[in-house]
Amino acid sequence: MPTIGFHCSHEQIAPSQLLEDVKHAEAAGFTAAMCSDHLEPWSTDQGQSGYAWSWLGAALNATNLSFGVVTAPGQRYHPVITAQAIGTLGEMFPGRFWAALGSGEAINEHVTGEGWPRKEVRDRRLIECADVIRRLLDGEEVSHDGLVSVDRARVWSRPSRRPDLVAAAVTTEKAAQAASWADGLITVNQHGGGDRHALEAYRQHGGRGQVRLQLHVSWAPSEDEAVEIAMNQWRSNVFGAPVAWDIDSVAGFDELGRHVTEDDVKRSVHVSSDLEAHAARIRQAFDDGFDAVMVHFVGADQSRFIDAFGAQVLPQFATADVIGRSTS
Repeated sequence: MPTIGFHCSHEQIAPSQLLEDVKHAEAAGFTAAMCSDHLEPWSTDQGQSGYAWSWLGAALNATNLSFGVVTAPGQRYHPVITAQAIGTLGEMFPGRFWAALGSGEAINEHVTGEGWPRKEVRDRRLIECADVIRRLLDGEEVSHDGLVSVDRARVWSRPSRRPDLVAAAVTTEKAAQAASWADGLITVNQHGGGDRHALEAYRQHGGRGQVRLQLHVSWAPSEDEAVEIAMNQWRSNVFGAPVAWDIDSVAGFDELGRHVTEDDVKRSVHVSSDLEAHAARIRQAFDDGFDAVMVHFVGADQSRFIDAFGAQVLPQFATADVIGRSTS
């Protein structure tokens, strides 16, 4: 069966409820899960931000799903700490965990008081961090002097096989650069086929491993309600670079969100009351070459969405010959 995963949005849902939601998603037929590691939500209306690493241990223990996390080593997290966290979950749940590494957003990282580096500096720092993390998870003692400093670090508890270190990238340029170091790629749905272009850039530059798409959707029984959900919960998430990476407060995103239109949101979220339209969008992602689609329903109440997708969307992908591929 093709991998259709469930995105667990810490920014929108309290951790205790999110644990129940992901168990519900597994029972409904989702075959994988992922979350993002945030300190802050993107808007006051979202209103949550549980600690991903604590929650992941509970979620991996409560389900049989594979899980990924999108995290940003280098500022809020020293890469040695990130490596230890990955190693622990990998040892406890072998073969079920992967970590996507990105260069981060100011809204989460500014709290250290260190200042927010320029994008090219953040990108170089990410590559250094990825190398440090990989070496630690391979069992090396690591010292490093650069944009991050490491002194004789070692991760003692780790799995026999290192979890995949995936690149989180949106642009074709960053996806192409990631091919030199990543074990896979995750990107987000973009208006005008930008997600497909990121995949192509990664593959064309020799990128290996699975390529996953995080697909933002809004569904409700009526079109008006589907639009209302997306506007209420995701209007502050429609901005591209550099705005999304450089605004450093929830208040800043709230103010920007006041000026967002329904058309703006629909360019970032697949909004439809038609479950067949959502199934077609997922099928298109697989046809474009993605190995897994991680579906993120942008509403805060997940239960109705999970039941609807479990009953009418996921069964359409129950056999590999639907799209000619089978991934895990």
